[in-house]
Amino acid sequence: MTTPTPARPANTISAKPGPFTVETVLEVKHYTDRLFYFRITRPDAFRFRSGEFIMIGLPKEDGKPLLRAYSLASPFWDEALDFYSIKVADGPLTSRLQHIQPGDQLLLGKKPTGTLVLDALKPGKRLYMVSTGTGIAPFASLIRDPETYEKFDEVILTHTCRESDELVYGNELVEAVKSDELIGEFAREKLVHFTSTTRDDGPVKGRVTDMINSGELFERLGVPPLNPEVDRVMICGSEGLLKDTKQICLDRGFIEGSNAAPADFVVEKAFVAT
Repeated sequence: MTTPTPARPANTISAKPGPFTVETVLEVKHYTDRLFYFRITRPDAFRFRSGEFIMIGLPKEDGKPLLRAYSLASPFWDEALDFYSIKVADGPLTSRLQHIQPGDQLLLGKKPTGTLVLDALKPGKRLYMVSTGTGIAPFASLIRDPETYEKFDEVILTHTCRESDELVYGNELVEAVKSDELIGEFAREKLVHFTSTTRDDGPVKGRVTDMINSGELFERLGVPPLNPEVDRVMICGSEGLLKDTKQICLDRGFIEGSNAAPADFVVEKAFVAT
């Protein structure tokens, strides 16, 4: 008779979290050897705007918190909190975070913030959400917010990754949004999901910035080129994407917005997982 292998005990946090709350991991899903999703409990008093980020982390050996900014991938109305993360083998946080399992505990900050919010944009006709890799996370929140569809006639989510497997999270997300009882009707009418790869030979291969500059993106979508009179742009992803897409917007007369001064486009620079 063999003795069953005991389940790994959950990692619990005993130290007082200070300006953080201690939350429990509810679900973990690994998409590739570089990308994973996790869902944690949400404090009753926790409030945020779709598209914001929050500090999350784990205590170090000395008990001090090791924290990084993570975009909230769940909509403001969700009962739990979703996150989408890269795995960094030697990253101080993600080298540990990638091994979490349901029942483990994490530290969650109390003050969400960020610029990828609807309040930072002026009214417009068409909203572009331009992302690479895990930069899709804040848009996972925004495309599940009814206000997004109330404010814009068309919502275009672009997601560029190196390999096709890295697009699975976004594909599953959009499929779920379009079948959602709350916002599915609006998403099916207004949400457009455009994906491309830079390494694999997928249906569309190439950098989204190159396709914007060449006009290929707009030809494929059947929409006019970027126009600051009617278009609004949100940008989140790699450093290269942020820099290049911001310059594209500036070259076309777009004005960068913020919470204090809403304008034509916004960039999130704080979304870094290590």
